[in-house]
Amino acid sequence: MKHSIATSKQHNTLYKKSVCALAISSALFSANIYAEEATDSKKAGLERIEVTARKTTESLQEVPIAVTSVGAAELAENGISNITEIERFSPNTTLQASRGTNSTLTAFIRGIGQQDPLWGYEPGVGIYIDDVYMARPQGAVLDLLDVERIEVLRGPQGTLYGKNTTGGAIKYVTKSMSGDTEFNIEGTVGSYSQRDLKITGQIPLIEDKLYVGFGHGMLKRDGFGEFLVAPNGSDTENYNKELTASRLTLEYHATDDLFMRLAWDKTDDDSNSKGGFRLLPSLLAPNAPIPDSKYDSYTSLPTWNKVELEGISLTIDWQATDNLSLKYVGSKRESYSPTNIDFDNTGLQIFDVPAVYDDENSSNELQASYRGDGFNVVGGLYQYSGESCGQYDAIIFLSLTAEVSGCNESESVAAYIQSNIDLTDKLSLTLGARYTKEERKADVYNDLYASIEYPYDNWIPGYDRDSSLPKTQVLGKDTNGDGVLDAMKSEDWSRFTPRVGIEYQADDNTMYFASFSQGFKSGTFNPRAGANEDAADPEIVDSFEIGMKKDWTDALRTNITLFSTEHQDRQYIVVVPQENDTDLGQFLANAASSDVKGIEAEVTWLATENLTLNLAYGHLSADIKQDETIKVPLVGLSNTPDDTFSLSANYLLESSVGVFMINAGYYYRSDYTIFEDDDSLKQDGFGQVNASITWEGNDGNWYGGIHAKNITDKEYMVGGYNFTSRNPDGSYGPGFGGDTTLIGYYGDPRTVHLTVGYRF
Repeated sequence: MKHSIATSKQHNTLYKKSVCALAISSALFSANIYAEEATDSKKAGLERIEVTARKTTESLQEVPIAVTSVGAAELAENGISNITEIERFSPNTTLQASRGTNSTLTAFIRGIGQQDPLWGYEPGVGIYIDDVYMARPQGAVLDLLDVERIEVLRGPQGTLYGKNTTGGAIKYVTKSMSGDTEFNIEGTVGSYSQRDLKITGQIPLIEDKLYVGFGHGMLKRDGFGEFLVAPNGSDTENYNKELTASRLTLEYHATDDLFMRLAWDKTDDDSNSKGGFRLLPSLLAPNAPIPDSKYDSYTSLPTWNKVELEGISLTIDWQATDNLSLKYVGSKRESYSPTNIDFDNTGLQIFDVPAVYDDENSSNELQASYRGDGFNVVGGLYQYSGESCGQYDAIIFLSLTAEVSGCNESESVAAYIQSNIDLTDKLSLTLGARYTKEERKADVYNDLYASIEYPYDNWIPGYDRDSSLPKTQVLGKDTNGDGVLDAMKSEDWSRFTPRVGIEYQADDNTMYFASFSQGFKSGTFNPRAGANEDAADPEIVDSFEIGMKKDWTDALRTNITLFSTEHQDRQYIVVVPQENDTDLGQFLANAASSDVKGIEAEVTWLATENLTLNLAYGHLSADIKQDETIKVPLVGLSNTPDDTFSLSANYLLESSVGVFMINAGYYYRSDYTIFEDDDSLKQDGFGQVNASITWEGNDGNWYGGIHAKNITDKEYMVGGYNFTSRNPDGSYGPGFGGDTTLIGYYGDPRTVHLTVGYRF
């Protein structure tokens, strides 16, 4: 148990960085195969896209689920710089940098995800890197992309991937090393003084047997705006970037049938904490008028911020027989993130929240795959252990501190199996099931101090935190019956999640499918609990899909899915009146259910030998039903537009100096709200225009590209805070903290960057 986070982490530096570094060398390997893939796919018709969505390697057109695969060539063509840009390729998908930091991910698929990144909360979209589960959103905005492909699996993946994939899953699939000696250096310069340097390579230690890969990256950029008011000595850049990442990979090809990989990664993100834009003038801080720029802000906290993660993983893949393969994946990850969150964004301490997040987890998975005569089956055992701790000091009214700290511990074990059985030459049946047992433990401590306090000693000059200040345990167990809570509170759940599907292969190029699948999101305790409350129940998602995947000709492909999703027992933080009707308490409750129906279409057309058009469209409509016993005025699905649309064109031009790829695209999102229970923070529909030109030299050594993003400089909200009250006439009045705190955070403005690389 960790009740003093600052103390425990100041002495532990072993695992404190980011998953970003896991793929740092892979980012450059994508350029190695770019020209070759681009030329082959454009001249030979529609390419075969392989995915591992069902934990075996299959053609995308043979997988009976809604999945988008973005390969290395496409990433290079579009100058993709981090995971959030993948959203424009996948219908009904939201991937955005969260409020407050550059590297915390807000992910939603089909209206299901995680709005609040507080410790202990479970995501609704699972993030996987080479089958390793990334449990927390901190650090999940990966700036260095993987070489092989990124897969977006839409809809619950509860059978093969387990809990916390109720909305779907995102998979990074890295490429095995070639075994040759390779070295790559790449530099990027761009808007807002962007200056990136990436160095990667690999060296064979034993020919055809043992290889070591390495990489290091430094990514820097000035802020899109500035802090107009900040404490003396603070860096005033807002929305800046300062990130370093390193990795080492050891691969051993013992035999043709036995492969092992040991991977280590580490990243420091020292970008400043992001300041939000005040949408209403402050009632208490006359020095904080509404700024002219959406990227300017004010703060009374230091602007430094940190996200540190480190991880190590081991993969062993053995082709035991021609039909049977066995695979083991084990990992250990740890992260540490002290952060400064100024909720009111003024120069006064009206509502400031300095905080610390502290996470560690490990997992082990043993998987078997068997291909028989007319059937294949994959099954396995999975174990996960995690501890997520945190502490924040909410400084309010210029003089009070409401302190909350605690830990959530999770132990999960599961067994799963899924089989595809040929009933006839054209008709097949998919049957899958997973049994998950989950135990959660939690404690919460809080107290109110008539002084300004910070999460650890001497954080800010002039404030000396007395580490002996008492804290009251409000969520826990009375183990000895003396009426005093003195241990973690615990709860456990188990769930059987099935999948049933039927597929009809009408001809070599046409597949129809229908399926039922179920997802399970763990129950959890409220990390902000003000009393010894019970845990919220798990969320259950039932999904029905029908779809068609068809290659009409060698030049035209359409993948279309219709879906209906029933989301039961959605978890919300709700404010409920106490018995005396004067005080309000925050409780984590299962406040609502939703019924979402929609369609997703992806179309690829090779219009000419050199010109490719791609279209992706998603539409959904939601009916939200509230729990009658809990009055929560829900207004819509968080971060989820009714419509997403993208259209892009790629033109391949071969010349005497190399291969050029010219790319242009338009991406549209209809209006959406940031929070499900409030429409004060609402983003109107908007579109973005992006364009790129990439080049690969004839000698295969030099390459480069110029990329322009958000060319029309659209301003769009991706996060926010609302602590206001509403008057009878609809105007805003003061809320928590005594001010009109309505804050928005925004996506990137127009940027242009140039990349040049050399490899040998």
